[in-house]
Amino acid sequence: MRDQPSRVGTRLTLDLWHPNCWAIESTEQAGGGVLAHAIYDSPTTEAHSDVNGLFTAYGETTEEVERLLDTIEASPHAGALLELQTRFGQRDGNTPGRVVREFFLEYHPRDMICPTLLEHGFVHSAPVRIEAGRETWQVVFTGEDDAIEPNLERVREDGPAEVTVESITRTGPTTGGDERQRRLDTLTPTQREVFRFAREKGYYQWPRGTSTRALAADLDISKTTLLEHLRTAESKLLDP
Repeated sequence: MRDQPSRVGTRLTLDLWHPNCWAIESTEQAGGGVLAHAIYDSPTTEAHSDVNGLFTAYGETTEEVERLLDTIEASPHAGALLELQTRFGQRDGNTPGRVVREFFLEYHPRDMICPTLLEHGFVHSAPVRIEAGRETWQVVFTGEDDAIEPNLERVREDGPAEVTVESITRTGPTTGGDERQRRLDTLTPTQREVFRFAREKGYYQWPRGTSTRALAADLDISKTTLLEHLRTAESKLLDP
């Protein structure tokens, strides 16, 4: 029997922006979000050939998702869009939003950042989440830890891309300690921001250090919106 390795990789969550991306531009303009699941491409794809990807568009309302899909179709960086299905009430912890639509999309490989990440040792390990003009990547780095920052700098130069490390986890034979981070990663950026702000202000202490009215005023959102973000975050973090 072979010995188990003491370390099998380093997992990172990357906040990323790069130019000429239909998903980044569309979510910034229209709201909602996109999950990128798979790209149907190969190393032999010619530079002038389009590739196909499988994606999920999501949002809180049908109108928001339809506006997002219309914006994607109008993007100069997107080709033909084929919608697959509509699902409502999606609350499985993997896809945010009340309205969810899956679609195929053609676009040009030169607009992809994935090959640049792979070239520098960052292996895509989960669907990419795009919201508010930013991408969130879950990756595993295949090299040594001291090479992470130099290789990220090469991604920034070659992309070109803006890249920030949101979290870093060393993995090994035991990965149970990653459960908390996995749950945090299911939150949208807005849900994460609201939840963390509430914690910092003592909302979850007893007695409470603040009220929902005060939190909503500090964040410049309605009390109803605040509660929706908090309840959704709590559900994702606390459900068994």
